[in-house]
Formats: sequence, C-alpha cells, structure tokens
Amino acid sequence: MNETKRKIVFIDIDGTLVDDDGNIPLSAQKACKQARENGHLLYLCTGRSKAEIYDSIWDVGFDGLIGAGGGYVELGKDVLYHKRVTAEDVRHMVDFFNENGIDFYLESNSALYASSNLQPHLERRIYGDVENDPVAREKKELKPHPFIAGLTYGEADLYKDDVNKVCFLESSAIPFERIKQEFEGKFEVIQCTVPIFGEGSGELMIPGIHKAIAIADLLKHLGMSQEDTFAIGDGMNDAEMLEFCNIGIAMGNAKPGLKAIADDITGTVEEDGLYHSFVKYGLIT
Repeated sequence: MNETKRKIVFIDIDGTLVDDDGNIPLSAQKACKQARENGHLLYLCTGRSKAEIYDSIWDVGFDGLIGAGGGYVELGKDVLYHKRVTAEDVRHMVDFFNENGIDFYLESNSALYASSNLQPHLERRIYGDVENDPVAREKKELKPHPFIAGLTYGEADLYKDDVNKVCFLESSAIPFERIKQEFEGKFEVIQCTVPIFGEGSGELMIPGIHKAIAIADLLKHLGMSQEDTFAIGDGMNDAEMLEFCNIGIAMGNAKPGLKAIADDITGTVEEDGLYHSFVKYGLIT
C-alpha cells in the first residue's frame, strides 16, 4: 500500500478489545485482521503486563505491545525498553499491603504474582459466593475466567526484582486515598480500570510513565508521524494516549472523563464499537 496512507492504531485491552469476561468479540477480531491486511500497524496499548497477554489475544494478530501502562515496549521480537520498580519500593509495597490486609498482585513480564488471599477475593468478585451459591460454582467450573487462571499463587517470596507495577483490590478497611498518601512521591497511584476490582481498587505505577510517552518513543523508533496515529480506549489511563494521538476514540462504555476529551465516541464492546470505528475511519471497509 502507499506508505503515506499507512496508519498505526493503539488499542487498549480491558473494556475496549475484550469484555468483562475476557472475550474478544468476533467483530473486533475481524476488524483487527482486516486492518493489518490493509497494511496498517496495530499495537496493543494496555495497563496489562506481558504475562497477561494471553495467546487468545496474540492470535488475533498485533505488531507489538505497549504494556504496563507504558513501562514496557515491544515490537515483534525486539524490546525497545522495560522499566522496573526498584527493589526498595517493591519491599515497601509488599510490606504495606500485607500489614494492612490488602489483596494485590505484582505484575512482571514473567508472571503475575498473587498475594496470599487474592484468589478467594477475586473469585467472590468474578463468580459470586462459590462456597454456597451453586450458580456461582457452576460459573467458575464452566467458564473459568482467564485472569484468575493466569495468576501465580503460593509464592512465598514476593520481593521480586522484575516488577512493572502493582494492582490492589478494594479494601473495606483502607480507603484508596490512604494508599495514595502512603506512596506519595514514590508511585503514581491511579484508580484501577477493571470495574470488578471495585471503586477503591488501584494500580501503583512508576512515576513519569504513561501510554503517550511510550507511543512517542515508539513512533520515533519506527520513523512514523503523530499524524498517522489512532487510539481507542475506555479508562482514564487512556487519557494521555487519546489526547496525544491524531484521532482519539472513546468506547461507549468509557469513563465520562475520557469521553469528554475524545475526538469521537463509538459503541460499547458488546455493540461492536471497535469494528464500527475502524469502518468509520477507513481502516477497513
């Protein structure tokens, strides 16, 4: 195809490419495959770390990954960069969460390491009361959520040396603001973009990292222009990405704050929002 017409599209995963159960609509799979066949570049641009990019996602076909909210950039087999949390800060996080009974998981590129009580807490949030409710138990058995299956449990030593970021679940005892205060100056503490984790859940990011910085670095490496960029997302961790890219599209299920800064709003995941936006902007026909 004519090189001047080649676009590069940055796609969030949760709430954009996949639904709450981790499924990718057939329409989105079709749109992504067709866009690449048309010569466009497609990059996953997500808060997830590499260990959370399951085969079912890669199988759709992408040219690379911006992961950990911008802390990790990979194109094909090459890693552009990988920013890690310092050993001292990992120790501080692990100790604080354990002392305060907050369930969390560490994201590294090799695995997602769960705290000791995370699994039952996650199962309650995703399936319901699996101990006493047969419907919840059946959901767990028949439709196991890929996220729960993808975590590593029972790791005695959580002082890991390859941590990208950390996610914590809502706690009834410790409010989000108190956690934010604890890590002031050490981490960017943002609210989590996965609704089932609870309003008070969050992510601890290395400061100075976000999706737009990673996109700018990648464009420079590829020798591509900001004019050729599209971004599509649903959470406030997509804000910089939507503002930076030439066309920023918010999903129908996006946070109100994201919709306010987007160039366009498409449908929800269930309404085939990604597919319709690809058609609208001529990435596919």
